[in-house]
Amino acid sequence: MVVPSGLLTIGDYEKSATSLLPVHPRDYYNGGSEDEVTLRENKRAFDDYTIRPFCLCDASKCSLSTSFLSTSLSHPIGIAPTAFHRMAHPDGELATVRVGASKRVVSGAKCSKSLMIASSWSTIPLEDMKKQSNGHPMWFQLYVYKDRVLTESIVRRAEKAGYTAIVLTVDTPILGRRLTDTRNRFQLPSHLKFANFASVAQEKMPSASNESSAFMNYVSGQIDPTLTWKDVKELTKATSLPVIVKGVMRAEDAVEAVNSGVKGIIVSNHGGRQIDSGPATIHILREIVEAVNGKVEVWMDGGIRNGRDVFKALALGATGVFVGRPILWGLTVAGEAGVSHVLEILKQELEYTMRLADAFIFSFTRMPDNRIYSRSKGYRCSQIVLCKTLRFKMRNM
Repeated sequence: MVVPSGLLTIGDYEKSATSLLPVHPRDYYNGGSEDEVTLRENKRAFDDYTIRPFCLCDASKCSLSTSFLSTSLSHPIGIAPTAFHRMAHPDGELATVRVGASKRVVSGAKCSKSLMIASSWSTIPLEDMKKQSNGHPMWFQLYVYKDRVLTESIVRRAEKAGYTAIVLTVDTPILGRRLTDTRNRFQLPSHLKFANFASVAQEKMPSASNESSAFMNYVSGQIDPTLTWKDVKELTKATSLPVIVKGVMRAEDAVEAVNSGVKGIIVSNHGGRQIDSGPATIHILREIVEAVNGKVEVWMDGGIRNGRDVFKALALGATGVFVGRPILWGLTVAGEAGVSHVLEILKQELEYTMRLADAFIFSFTRMPDNRIYSRSKGYRCSQIVLCKTLRFKMRNM
């Protein structure tokens, strides 16, 4: 597919995709829980931080290259795990994987274009997705089912298929009350299924009711609400892959995660789709970075709509970010080409921001960032926290 003209921002893609999608997929992708306070706050909260640039620092060169868990990448923008891509495009997750696996030469080394986290609830089997990656690194997102034997089998399949990390979602003991899905009686289209499962109970949604969507009924029937940190420790010992936890929003839980043996944390509120009236992830990010004190890598998702948002997350301590809805919007509008263009927009905006702020190269050295200013707090973030941020001095490139 060809990208339509006039799509210059992620907001343009959102408008276009929203006009193209049927009501049920549209509301499933775009909606949040209950009054959608957290959904709105995730996006709005980035405006609480402004960027104060330095000047006259030679902005002729810029590098976005970085690494996630020692995997070299050409930029710090990953593809978040999102379900049911074939509601957006017939190729579904395969198109998304192809974009994440494409390569380019950066500083003389070949780097994956973007790291993708494959969802447990994909409409393409995890093995087929990994084959489409042509050997490039991918992580696998995991839900723990009440059937623990089934859960273990999914982990083993991910290991065998060649995934390089397990991303355990820890914020979904039950599904958040997504009222638009309930009103729509949301059900996965009949030609689609949870492709990673073989039994009818686990590959298809049950019927919807007046009080809950078919998806909510599926989660309440299948997902184990008894999950504790003990289970996380057991998972880290049971798999040969590094374990990352997704959905941490408190410093205390970040410390528990480190003590449980995880190798990374994704600060996430599930895109505003679980508990409502929660804080934006960008506001929580530095708290988590401080709590882990460099012992594990920290990423974040939620509300990212431009390269300036990415810059702010990096300056506040994130190793990188993951984006979800923008990927689905790109997939809806133009398939593989749309996903690629969405990532290119974010990368270009990030590079522009880095050049204009005179911050040219990512560094893994903790240092204060005087470029980010909190309007709501009224002082520089460097007066609150030392962030894993951007190095100001140029290096040989």
